[in-house]
Amino acid sequence: MNLTISGHHLELTPAIREYVESKLLRIKRHFDDVLDVTVILSVDKLTEKEKRQKAEINLHVKGKDMHAEGIAQDMYAAIDCLIDKLDRQVMKYKNKVQEHHSGVKRQADEPTATAAAAASI
Repeated sequence: MNLTISGHHLELTPAIREYVESKLLRIKRHFDDVLDVTVILSVDKLTEKEKRQKAEINLHVKGKDMHAEGIAQDMYAAIDCLIDKLDRQVMKYKNKVQEHHSGVKRQADEPTATAAAAASI
């Protein structure tokens, strides 16, 4: 898995980098075929009172690219929101792939069962 973490208007500290890596283990635990991950952490300073922390991720798995972003007042909360969204996307994709493969096997088995029933008549 290639992991790229970059900051926009933000200095990446080792603590933030480790936090992102530990959260990405959750995604890797659910779905092993992750090829490439790009994380962009940024701070948008709209006004002095409103500082918006944003975390974006692009995840490339075999046959699919996924994108998610989380926005919060705190960078760690934005990362948590981001990982939750991405986890839902990965689980949905994983279920879709598994159902697709199991459907192919079922379709292959059904004609043989019908052919066997027709042959016994």
